[in-house]
Amino acid sequence: MHSHIYPTSDSSSPCNVHISRMKNIGSSCLKFLTLMSLALTVSAQLTPNFYDATCPNVLQIVRSQVMKAIMNEQRMAASLLRLHFHDCFVDGCDGSILLDGSNGEKFALPNLNSVRGFEVVDSIKAAVENACTGVVSCADILAIAARDSVLFSGGPTWRVQLGRRDGLVANQSGANAGLPSPFDPLATIISKFAAVGLDVTDVVTLSGGHTIGLSRCAFFSRRLFNYSGTGAPDTTMDPTMVSDLQTVCPQNGDGNSTAPLDRNSEDLFDNNYFSNLLSGKGLLESDQILFSSAAAATTTKTLVETYSKNSASFMTAFANSMVKMGSISPLTGSNGQIRKNCRVVNSS
Repeated sequence: MHSHIYPTSDSSSPCNVHISRMKNIGSSCLKFLTLMSLALTVSAQLTPNFYDATCPNVLQIVRSQVMKAIMNEQRMAASLLRLHFHDCFVDGCDGSILLDGSNGEKFALPNLNSVRGFEVVDSIKAAVENACTGVVSCADILAIAARDSVLFSGGPTWRVQLGRRDGLVANQSGANAGLPSPFDPLATIISKFAAVGLDVTDVVTLSGGHTIGLSRCAFFSRRLFNYSGTGAPDTTMDPTMVSDLQTVCPQNGDGNSTAPLDRNSEDLFDNNYFSNLLSGKGLLESDQILFSSAAAATTTKTLVETYSKNSASFMTAFANSMVKMGSISPLTGSNGQIRKNCRVVNSS
């Protein structure tokens, strides 16, 4: 679908990506050395070649299944990307979001009736197990599927670091406490990212993942009517958009109708999300506050403006931030396990 489907060299590694960005942004040598140190730390734990000997076709197998799922439903690209994000923010990228059970992370408030794509992950896992039994973790499958979902939506590619093992427990309370909420103020969102080793640049860059997908009315309808007790809609939202969304999300509706996160570009991975923020067309409060809130002036606003004008800058940064996010506290070596079924821990 794209000529840049898979890199043949290390040109997309975090260090080389950062070198190209340095030329544009004029970053200091210190920042470069810091990122180099991060990349070396990551590569000591994970490697893009992890399955070369044990499951050499894993990337092609996952890609084929992801393509099939997205051709069946375009929205699935955003859903698979979100699964990886919501997995990594709770006890690291350990596949714990996939576990069933009453304490499952999938039943935490930020995920309930919201995260989706579990059946697609089951299909990918079955295809991988058919080729290489007991070798590839569910956590790694999520990381590969997220990359391919972005790619098949028109976004960038990157070399996925591999070698994660699967966690043995879910952490519902951790999901409730640690996942960024669409209702959080900017300072809280920044602190939740910082808690897992991600910085303000990552906040803005990874929020750009909302360039694809849909959101339920329950997550934004309070902006449409009596916002914060004012008796009127949120004044930072474009009036035409307010009017359109009031039709989709009536005041006494059940909250389950959906609207595009990226108005006028819901299926294409591009920088239109950031352009929308400049004109008051961010759907979630957590989107629009990156540009319109008082706190944004000294933290996120400038980068939103940069990405709105420079698609290449956003694409490069997104690939970089995804590698960084995918390397949050991975279980490696003798830790964790390779689940046979992504929904349950292996029986002893």
